[in-house]
Amino acid sequence: MQAKKRYILVILSCAFLAYCYFGGYRLKNLLLSQQTSSPSDPVVPVANTRHRRHALPSFLSSHRKSSEVLHPLHEKASFQGRHCRMETCFDFSRCSKKFLVYVYPLEPLNSLGAAPPISSNYQKILTAIQESRYHTKNPQEACLFVLGIDTLDRDSLSEDYVRNVPSRLARLPHWNNGRNHLIFNLYSGTWPDYVENSLGFDTGEAILAKASMSIQQFRRGFDVSIPLFHKQFPLRSGNTGFVQSNNFPANKKYLLAFKGKRYVHGIGSETRNSLFHLHNARDLVLVTTCRHGKSWRDLQDARCDEDNREYDRYDYESLLQNSTFCLVPRGRRLGSFRFLEALQAGCIPVLLSNAWVLPFESKIDWKQAAIWADERLLLQVPEIVRSISIDRILALRQQTQILWERYFGSIEKIVFTTFEIIRERLPDYPTRNSFIWNTSPGALLTLPNFADSSRFTPFLLDSMGEVPQQNYTAVVYVQIGAQLTPNSALYKLVKSITKSQFVDRILVLWATDRPIPSKKRWPYTSHIPLNVIIPGSSEGSVNNKVTGGDDRISISQRFYPYPEIQTDAILSLDEDCILNTEELDFAYTVWKDFPDRIVGYPARAHFWDDSKNAWGYTSKWTNYYSIVLTGASFYHRYYNYLYTNWLSLLLLKTVHQSSNCEDILMNLLVSHVTKKPPIKVTQRKGYKDRESGKSPWNDPDHFIQRQSCLNTFAAVFGYMPLIRSNLRLDPVLYRDPVSNLRKKYRQIELVGS
Repeated sequence: MQAKKRYILVILSCAFLAYCYFGGYRLKNLLLSQQTSSPSDPVVPVANTRHRRHALPSFLSSHRKSSEVLHPLHEKASFQGRHCRMETCFDFSRCSKKFLVYVYPLEPLNSLGAAPPISSNYQKILTAIQESRYHTKNPQEACLFVLGIDTLDRDSLSEDYVRNVPSRLARLPHWNNGRNHLIFNLYSGTWPDYVENSLGFDTGEAILAKASMSIQQFRRGFDVSIPLFHKQFPLRSGNTGFVQSNNFPANKKYLLAFKGKRYVHGIGSETRNSLFHLHNARDLVLVTTCRHGKSWRDLQDARCDEDNREYDRYDYESLLQNSTFCLVPRGRRLGSFRFLEALQAGCIPVLLSNAWVLPFESKIDWKQAAIWADERLLLQVPEIVRSISIDRILALRQQTQILWERYFGSIEKIVFTTFEIIRERLPDYPTRNSFIWNTSPGALLTLPNFADSSRFTPFLLDSMGEVPQQNYTAVVYVQIGAQLTPNSALYKLVKSITKSQFVDRILVLWATDRPIPSKKRWPYTSHIPLNVIIPGSSEGSVNNKVTGGDDRISISQRFYPYPEIQTDAILSLDEDCILNTEELDFAYTVWKDFPDRIVGYPARAHFWDDSKNAWGYTSKWTNYYSIVLTGASFYHRYYNYLYTNWLSLLLLKTVHQSSNCEDILMNLLVSHVTKKPPIKVTQRKGYKDRESGKSPWNDPDHFIQRQSCLNTFAAVFGYMPLIRSNLRLDPVLYRDPVSNLRKKYRQIELVGS
């Protein structure tokens, strides 16, 4: 009798457990279906989800299972235009004139005084666009539209999740099913499956600029894969690459390193849970922790305590700086913060994220900067990195710095790179080849409209085996306009230029209210053409956005790319500059060997003022300099084009409002492009008091104004581009105690004291 009761009790218990199991499974499916049908409703995760272990399956199989079986409705809703191409889902006619971007205004407060949340990162994206040359306030002239709705975080459990996006999109006046729209996204999907294409709304025909994209969902030639970046990521350049501070040592303390969390269960856990097999605490340091999430103690496995202890032994920043290779395994999603962190540190990324479309993969050759491994072949990773030669390691590390500096160092650069990739898909816009995209200074600073050949850009001459065009164009900026007589500084300067054996043309920019002197009053220039023009009078000159809308001629007009300038070299001069012909010829000879830099006579320096917590500017004689004034210097004409067509309008507005600092800004621009200092030629003490003599710049607030400009420029650039140097180039035998007849530049020493 007792045995019969026991059997009945066992049968009832089994029935109850079966009911709980299948009932719970149906409840889970019900919750998932509710999340699918109403993505704006929050989903409460079930803490006791049963999880199974697999022997390192590829992400491809697990992703396909979750996207095709668990969330079919999300896939249909988010990718209705999944077969889009530029030819079918983009209106090229809107981009026939200019590539301009319109940003929808943010939604106003509702009746309860609340507005949709906007994350700091999305605000940075909008700010970068609105303060750029891409931006237009007129939607009718826009080629591309960017939402005022924050779509970066589409995890329904996130505090930055914006609800009711479909209804918000329907209210946009130019939505047109997403055509010519660009949607930015960093996170999609939510716990526990993190389905990649679960954005919670129909993107229609919009282009996706998305992080963690897989090859299954990526629409090649239409979407743009972007990197995952954290909330503290800078709007502008911010920190530069770290490699320059440690001189590329070939052998570092650790060969391969990783420090991060592991998930114990769920998607993305298999690889990280197996890293302890590779960790040897010597040259391979791969440590993980279970300490994350609210319920990690309930979910921890037998290895967690040991892993946590080993994890605490290492500092993350120290590992980045002291490792040759950095493992970048996938997390819950394909992308990881560690990808950009490794690039910045010059630690070569070793990617363990099958099917991940790397950021900007259509333009960037990642074989030059990263190593691919396979999640399913984890144990082969040590052998892969040990087999890479030192020469290739150095090349890979150098390339990480180029890519970080040019495309990934700020949100602004990421956004602008996205725009340039899309712009190169337009039928009438020239494309830059892979060499330009993957070589410093990169595509963002190589404007294809400047010339039909890269041979005309200064920083590519050497790599292409080219030399600059012969001769130079002298550009004299006249702002005072004193009487033109044989004894005036301007008259003598034109005569000195005319005698130069390298001058091709003289261009005088007459930026004064005085009338232009008649032709007979100018010195005889023989066969050298002399053109006198009024800056801003020619069609296509700097527009009202630069001049601030008033009638004053902007001093930035001295750097306008005038069609009269046909030579590679420009000799930029102030009207009161005092240089003889030999000084001009020697400086030009030096510039031909350094065509990517500013080469000239008057030098200045910047410094950090601790007392003011700001940058300072000085004209005092020091053992170093970082600025060569454009009142007497040579530089490549490409920088005029870049100054006029690339620099932020905020920078040009600062120059115009102050009627000052244009020479400082040009130096910052060239140093930003080249990552090199200018070059000062032979000492010329006559310039020592140049800024304290009879000059329109001279007033009690002169240096205060220039320091203010310097700090404004550094803020807009996001860092200080200027680089110090103590190099000075003199002619051979300069100041040597030999006969002056033996020297090539005999007149320089007579005026150089």
